[in-house]
This record gives sequence, structure tokens and C-alpha cells, in this order.
Amino acid sequence: MPDQCKPVIAFIFAILLFETFALFVRSYLQFELLESGLSADDARHLSYLVVPVILGILMYPILRDNQAHLCGLFEKKYLTPRLIITAVAVGMLARIVWWSQLVARVSFGVTTNSDASVTVGPEFSFDCPSLHWLLLGILVMAVLVPFVEEIINRGLIQASLVRHNRAFAIIVSAFLFAVYHPFAGIPFVFVFGIVFGIQFANTRTLWATVITHATYNGLVQFDWRCMHGAWNPVLDDLPILGVGILALTALLLSSLAIGILITGKWFGTPTAPRT
Repeated sequence: MPDQCKPVIAFIFAILLFETFALFVRSYLQFELLESGLSADDARHLSYLVVPVILGILMYPILRDNQAHLCGLFEKKYLTPRLIITAVAVGMLARIVWWSQLVARVSFGVTTNSDASVTVGPEFSFDCPSLHWLLLGILVMAVLVPFVEEIINRGLIQASLVRHNRAFAIIVSAFLFAVYHPFAGIPFVFVFGIVFGIQFANTRTLWATVITHATYNGLVQFDWRCMHGAWNPVLDDLPILGVGILALTALLLSSLAIGILITGKWFGTPTAPRT
């Protein structure tokens, strides 16, 4: 192993160790909150509040040593109206991609439910949780999580690896980003980790990825926690070609639009040293 690689590996290992410990404490607290009677969503969001605190304490030497670098990635000059609009658009398109692939999987019978007692549907209703719990979810998922995850995965890990190879840095940071998410969502999270990595590499600012990440997570709070539905087509009715083709078309067009938008020129960022 080349000597110049060793400090980078040690640096990343330390970050992952601290992140793992913080999430372990969060999991323990989440379990205790569930036992106290909180819902799964509320326990998950409330327990996350300890993560930034623990990471801030454990990672203080790393954050101190990289203060100038991280502050540079959040310079106000990058936060232009064009960047904000483009980053929000990417986040919204990412949510369309998620829903499109889900509808396509159900339409073509890739995702099925063999339980005969479940609702066939489609049936949908809109009912948000209590305002204070909804606001907590937005604070955690659309503010804290994007800043914490983008600073770690793009601002520190990807930036430390880019000196070796840009593509390698994007892929590794996306992989490490994905493995800290629920197992079922790893493929989707990995793909959008790649999107975030390309965004960061092309714009040289964390504002772009934080805003996109926040937009996506914020939409989840509304369309997942507020919209309740069931659609489990009978196996004999599958595939539902019309719906499936429309979903695939939306998936392809949204993915293409994301690919176009994540090039740096669309964000209109000022000239800066490449990160």
C-alpha cells in the first residue's frame, strides 16, 4: 500500500467509527422511545437529535483541522438563486424517480403481496401527523440529516479521496453513504449518492448537495407520512401495461433531467478550485 494512502484510509476509518458509534447510540435511544409508546417515525426522528451532538464531540479534532476547507464549501457566494432552484429541481425529480420505479415494479409484478386479505386498491387518503411531530420530522430529515451526511460523505470522505481519482472518490463516498441506510433502500441510495457526488464534484460546494438532499427528504415527510395508500393488484391482473409504461416513461425522463441538471453549468456556481 502506498504510504500516501495510509493517512487517507486512517482518516476515513476514524470518521466511519465515530459515525457508527453515534448511530448505535441513536438506535439504543430509538428502541427505548419505542418501548415508551412513541410511533416508529417519531422515535426515529427524536432519537436522531443525539447524532449531531455525539459527532460534534467525537469529530471535533477532524472538524477543527478541516475548518477552512469546510467553510470554503459553504461560502455564501455559491448560494445563488440559480443554484438553489436547480438543486431543488434535482431533489424533486429524485422523488419522482422513486415513486416511478415503485409504481413500475408493482405494475409489472416485480413487487407483489401474496396476502389475499390486503387492500387491492388503489386507495389513498391524506392525513398528516400532529404538527409538532411533523415539524420535528422536517427539522431532522430536511435540515440535520442533509448537513450531517453531506459534510461527512462529500465534504470529508469524497474530498479526501479525490486526489487519487475523481470517479473512485464519488463511488466510494456513495457506497459508504448507502451502507448507513436501511438494507432495502441501499441500491437506490447508492445511485443518488453518485448523483450527490457528481453534483459536489461539478459545483465545488456543499450547498448544492445539501439543498437537493433536503428537498428530497422534505418531500418524504409529506408524501410518505401524510399520504396513506394501498395498491396491491391481484396477481391475475398483472402486468398492468398502461400504468407500467407511463411509470417507466416518467422514470426515464426524470433520470435524464437529473443527469442534465447535475452538470456544473446548470448550477451557475462561481469559479473555484476543483474539489
